[in-house]
Amino acid sequence: MMTEPVRASDTPFAVDVETGKNYFWCACGKSARQPFCDGSHAGTEFAPVKYAATASKKVFFCGCKKTGNAPLCDGSHK
Repeated sequence: MMTEPVRASDTPFAVDVETGKNYFWCACGKSARQPFCDGSHAGTEFAPVKYAATASKKVFFCGCKKTGNAPLCDGSHK
């Protein structure tokens, strides 16, 4: 049975990503480096979600950890 992730933020994290770089979104909500993984999920059923930037732009990573479009915000925090 999946446990619930920790709600890291009530709003998304705006991040300027760079073309060709990979980003690893924290799915458990415990990372001290939100919205990115720092390994705090160790020993849980959670795993980071890879985001491969195809363009340099601002993206909004989910902070509430309830998105249906991981790792990006879909408005679930509302």
